[in-house]
Amino acid sequence: MNAVKVIAFALILAGALGLVYGGFTYTKETHEAKLGPIELSVTDKETVNVPVWAGVGAIVIGGALLVFGTKR
Repeated sequence: MNAVKVIAFALILAGALGLVYGGFTYTKETHEAKLGPIELSVTDKETVNVPVWAGVGAIVIGGALLVFGTKR
């Protein structure tokens, strides 16, 4: 399997996951203050929405790479 096929499958998988889940959430931890043995920290929950056009576009580009990217 060459690199073009791997990239194509990764784009198709990422596009499908983007359409199914619609986004992802991650937690960002920031340290605000450290006073001797006491450490105060703040955790923020961030959400990133994946647009539908990005998911569909990744699937289309991945499919095009599978069809046209392997011909020589």
